[in-house]
Amino acid sequence: MKKFFQEIKADIKFKSAGPGQKLTESVGERAPKEKPTQPALRRARQGPTDEAQMAAAAALARLEQKQPRARGPTSQESIRNQVRKELRAEATVSGSTEAPGSNTVPEAKEEGSAHLAVPGVCFTCPLTGATLRKDQRDAHIKEAILSHFSTDPVAASIMKIHTFNKDRDRVKLGVDTIAKYLDNICLHPEEEKYRKIKLQNRVFQERINCLEGTHEFFEAIGFQKALLPVPDQEGPEEFYVLTEGVLAQPQSLQRHKEQLLVAEPVRATLARQRRLFRPSPMASQFELPGDFFNLTAEEIKREQRLRSEAVERLSVLRTKAMREREEQRELRKYTYTLLRVRLPDGCLLQGTFYARERVAALYAFVREALQNDWLPFDLLASGGQRLSEDESLAFNECGLVPSALLTFSWDAAVLEDIKAAGADPDSSILKPELLAAIEKLS
Repeated sequence: MKKFFQEIKADIKFKSAGPGQKLTESVGERAPKEKPTQPALRRARQGPTDEAQMAAAAALARLEQKQPRARGPTSQESIRNQVRKELRAEATVSGSTEAPGSNTVPEAKEEGSAHLAVPGVCFTCPLTGATLRKDQRDAHIKEAILSHFSTDPVAASIMKIHTFNKDRDRVKLGVDTIAKYLDNICLHPEEEKYRKIKLQNRVFQERINCLEGTHEFFEAIGFQKALLPVPDQEGPEEFYVLTEGVLAQPQSLQRHKEQLLVAEPVRATLARQRRLFRPSPMASQFELPGDFFNLTAEEIKREQRLRSEAVERLSVLRTKAMREREEQRELRKYTYTLLRVRLPDGCLLQGTFYARERVAALYAFVREALQNDWLPFDLLASGGQRLSEDESLAFNECGLVPSALLTFSWDAAVLEDIKAAGADPDSSILKPELLAAIEKLS
């Protein structure tokens, strides 16, 4: 059998070698091989018939169904970014192909658009009561604190120390050192050395001088700068010296020290942006702005730390409880959440919350809008899950991020009383002033 295949291969190789040649014949004596005459004109290729085109389209559709589709963007923000890119690409193409003066699709503005469920995340300044956007709050609070120096310099300087300095450990160390200075004066009012603070002192430079607002605080409580001679030193040094008038009222220093110790940073509070909508089939559709997904520098650092911990956990075995905690931690990447509550009459009450706030905050928000805020009620999440007001769970731990629709439900005993009184349990339960500002959900 092997010999048979070798003979076939040899025969094929011999035939493919071309025409034979005599040993006595020179290469030049061979007549040139005549080339077949080519036709002058090549026949034009005919296009596929209609039946062939239909068959090709059907085959292509079958292939697309078999191939797995690429997974698109999951978050609403990425979807909107993709749509804007496609609109810009279409506008560019249409602008290059259409005649001048033709209409092009403008780029949609996200913030303030009518289709958004909320224009953005807003905050309320605790000092002025002004409503601020996310990018305005820090500058506005600083301006409000600085303007407060004209009315109460002590309180303003304390707010500046706790608010302008971001390193909380360094602030605590500096505040404790200032409190120690004031304690020494109150405990030893007759000792002159405690009434003077050397500005070039190493402790003062490392703990106090590096903080914003500390010099304003010393001057506001009665210290003055003065150049005093120092023993065994040629030139004078700069000191803070307590005035005689303050020494006559040591209780004021004690009061200022307590204010400094118990003070907290001035932070803008999250504005609920309460809105009321008419009954709508679009209740579960949320178009959120980028503020609900963008992370601050601190949040990005925290996310990076959590990812590093996750890599370390991959090398060890995990129990079911550990896996559940990790799943809850994944939900903490959201900072804010937009919640809607469907009321018995079908209206929708909407508010903005921190994702880490407790369920009790939502109950308080709904109760503020009710006519009879003392009546007990329940809030049901998707799937009929009842959210208890007494639970300490946060919204991100309940899966209510970055948005969710909940249902208002009367307590069973209250519902029986309403029916016994002949009232309609599905009637409006909101305050009249809220119903006057009801909107249509677009």
